[in-house]
Amino acid sequence: MNALPQPETETVSFANTTEPKAERRPARPVVEPLTGTPPRSAWVEVDLTKLHRNFQLIARDKPPGVKLLSVVKDDGYGHGAPAVVRAAVEAGALWLAFSTVEEAVALREAGVALPMLLLGDRQERELRWCVEHNLTCCVSERAALTRLAELGGRYNRCIPVHLKVNTGMNRYGVRWNDAVPLAIEIAASRTVRLEGILSHFAQSDEADKTFAMMQLARFKEVLLGLAEAGLPTPVRHLCNSGGFLDLPQAHFDMVRLGILPMGVFPSSVCRRIPGLEPAMSVKARIAAIQQLQPGDCVGYGMRFTATGRQRIAVLPIGYGDGFPRVRNQGFALVRGKRAPLVGGVAMDALTIDITDIPEAELWDEAVLMGCQGEEEISVHEVAKLKNSVSYDVLTSWRERLPRIYVNPPSR
Repeated sequence: MNALPQPETETVSFANTTEPKAERRPARPVVEPLTGTPPRSAWVEVDLTKLHRNFQLIARDKPPGVKLLSVVKDDGYGHGAPAVVRAAVEAGALWLAFSTVEEAVALREAGVALPMLLLGDRQERELRWCVEHNLTCCVSERAALTRLAELGGRYNRCIPVHLKVNTGMNRYGVRWNDAVPLAIEIAASRTVRLEGILSHFAQSDEADKTFAMMQLARFKEVLLGLAEAGLPTPVRHLCNSGGFLDLPQAHFDMVRLGILPMGVFPSSVCRRIPGLEPAMSVKARIAAIQQLQPGDCVGYGMRFTATGRQRIAVLPIGYGDGFPRVRNQGFALVRGKRAPLVGGVAMDALTIDITDIPEAELWDEAVLMGCQGEEEISVHEVAKLKNSVSYDVLTSWRERLPRIYVNPPSR
C-alpha cells in the first residue's frame, strides 16, 4: 500500500524575538523608457519625396553646363537644412550657400564636404572661423581682403573668395564701377584667390524685367573689365530662383536656388516647371470642440459672436508657432473642407468654425498650410494673411513646432 503524503509542517520558533513576515509586493510593471521628444498636436510636415523630386526636375530643366548652388540658409527655408542638403546633393548640386557662419559650421561638422559660400559680409572676428572650416567668403571691401590675406599667410593657404558686385540692389557688394580695381587687388594677392564673382537681382520674378536687365548689363560691364585687365574668368553667378526661371541669358556658370526647390515659385507670373510641388505642410489636431449658442463669444477680446448654434474647434497652434496673428480671417482644412478661422489667433491656440463639417471629431487632423483631399491652402494664401511674402511664411514657423519627415524617396 502506498504511503500517504505527509502534511507540510511549519517550523515554530520559541525565541524571545519575533521577525515580521515579509510582505508580498506586486511586481513592478515593465515600462519601456521614453525616447525622442514629447509628441505635440501641431507640427510642420516635410514630404521628402516631393523635395527630392523638385530638385531632380530642376536639374533636368537647367542647361547642362550650368552648375547648381543650393541656398540652404535659415535652416533650409524652414524645411531642415540636413534634409535639403541631402536632396540637393543627390540632384547634383555642387555648391551650398548660407547667411551665417554658425549654420555653415554645423553642417561642415556633420560631415558635409561640398563647397560652402557665405552670402553677405563678414566682420573680422568671423573670418578665422571661415578659414578653419573651409567656408568661402564674399568680399566687397578692402579690409576683409586684407584680413583674409593675413590669415592665408598664417595658415599657409591660398584662400578662395567671391567678389560681390552691387549692380543696383544697394545692399551688399562693391559698386559695379569700382569692382574691377578690387578684383585686380585680389588677383595680386599671394594668399587670396578670386574664385567667383556674383551679384544679386532685386526684381527678377516680376513681369517687368527692366531693372533686372539693367543689373545684367552692369554685371556684364564688370566681366568685360576683368577680361580687359587680363584676369582669369572666375565662376560667374547672378541668378536667384526668379532669374533662373525667366532670364536664361543671365545663367552664366552657376545659379543660386533657394525657394524654388521647396516647390514654391517666387511669384505668380514667373515661368513654371511642371511637376514642382510644395514639400512643406503645417498641421494640427482638433484638441477641443465647443457648442456655441446665439450670442456666445470666442477668444480674447470677444472678436467673434455666434449668430446661431455653431460648432467651434480649437487647434493647439498660434502666433507663438508662427501663424499670422489675425482675427476672423483665413481657413483650415478639416475632412477635406474649408473651415473659417473665427475670433483672434492667440499665442497657443486658434479656433475654427466646423458647423458645416458635422463629421469632424476630436483629434481629427487639420491642415493650416498644404493639401487635404482636393483642397489646398497655399503658402501664398498664408502670406496674404500676414501681409508678407512666401519666403517669410516658410521661415517663420518656430522651432517648437516639430519637423516631421514623411514619405522618404525609394532608393
